Amino acid sequence: MARAPFQVLVFPYRIVENGEVAYAVFRRRDEGMPWQAIAGGGEGDETPLEAARREAWEEAGIAVDNAYVELESRATVPVAEFADFRDREDLFVIPEFSFAVEVVEGDLPLSREHAEYAWLPYPEAHAVLRWDSNKNALWELDRRLRFSHKTRHGMNA
Repeated sequence: MARAPFQVLVFPYRIVENGEVAYAVFRRRDEGMPWQAIAGGGEGDETPLEAARREAWEEAGIAVDNAYVELESRATVPVAEFADFRDREDLFVIPEFSFAVEVVEGDLPLSREHAEYAWLPYPEAHAVLRWDSNKNALWELDRRLRFSHKTRHGMNA
């Protein structure tokens, strides 16, 4: 299937003890690759949400019927980073859409793309990420979850 000209990021998260949040970050098998969110491109006529669900399933076994939230964080990636689009003279950057998904099931089964993953609290997850787009999306997700938690418990934001 042909690659669609967009990229997705997916940050799995889970609520752990005392209502704290842990975020899943992944290290690709490619030598020297940094930690990152689940990432991949759209295929055919998929929407970004459909691509996010598929990528999370393929890379970490996250059920496609889990509740996904589209984040406002957006980025663009130079077309030179994608072999499928390098020769297109009409395309300069690929938009990147960010999503979050709560995971309540057990361990994540990794695809062959990833060497490992870790559930980390926000400060540690943010510190190991290299790409600004990943850091921005994680920051937004963490703020959303903290605001949501405060609102549900009658606290001021």
